[in-house]
Amino acid sequence: MGLYLLKRLGASLLTAVIATFLVFVLVRMVPGDVVAQMMGQAGGTEAEAALRAFFGLDRPIYLQYLGWLGDALTGDLGQSWTRGMPVAGMVGDAFLVTLQLGLMTLAIATLIGVPLGIVAGIYEGRPIDTAIQGFNVLGLSAPVFWVGLMVLVAVSSAFSWSPPLRFVPPTRSLADNLAILALPVVSLALLQVAAYSQFVRQNVVTALHQPYVRTAVAKGMPTRIVFFKHILRNVTIPIVTFMGLILIQILGGVVIIESLFALPGLGRLLLTAIETRDYPVVQGALLVVVLVAMVVNLIVDIAYHVIDPRMRVS
Repeated sequence: MGLYLLKRLGASLLTAVIATFLVFVLVRMVPGDVVAQMMGQAGGTEAEAALRAFFGLDRPIYLQYLGWLGDALTGDLGQSWTRGMPVAGMVGDAFLVTLQLGLMTLAIATLIGVPLGIVAGIYEGRPIDTAIQGFNVLGLSAPVFWVGLMVLVAVSSAFSWSPPLRFVPPTRSLADNLAILALPVVSLALLQVAAYSQFVRQNVVTALHQPYVRTAVAKGMPTRIVFFKHILRNVTIPIVTFMGLILIQILGGVVIIESLFALPGLGRLLLTAIETRDYPVVQGALLVVVLVAMVVNLIVDIAYHVIDPRMRVS
């Protein structure tokens, strides 16, 4: 297992380097960099050349990347070109908001989606399965911005209440913090509950049709023992893998939700940095996203080895 994890870690690091380099290149291919925005229509002047030299944009792109990578390895992500603040601090503060949003969403989606999927799988083809399937189709097809807007409109109309616009950390006031995150978490969780439920249902249905389950039922084994010993154990393994994918998917959906509910998270920070061509912030934020995805995948691999004895034997 140790050798396997070393290989996975090496592959993940290589992926992180390739991903950050591609981001580094692609973000500079977008028309209208920060110098062009600062200079406006007055281009081709000495001032423009001086600004490009100041920001390091006059160097070859591979030298820019190597310089940034070397600083990033020491924890220095540079300074924001538009705010003049250390990128590491900005990204760190924003990531804590996104992390709380993601973990709360994952917890709610797991607690609701897994039981729904199990019930739908056990009662395959019955009315309750049809109802859950209908919810899953709606949840999987609805765009995240539409769900967020509908949740906001529904709560505002029914209770005449909307979440506060100023974010409050949980260390300052947990009640205010939860009030701010309630609707964003519900909006994201609705989509992930549908994905969870559909995934779990498919695995339960597959397990129910396995020969060993049919044999256990034919022998008169109690339904409770069949479920916990044969079905649930085999369904748990793919659920662990799916949890990692769901968490990464949540991190990808926070850009819209954070913008919609004015949350100072990583997604909103990244969107603002892209709009203003603040390259250091874009690179720092995406570096964190890549590292989080890498860590999540490693944790999933480790958990897979621990849960599935077949992996330990191989």
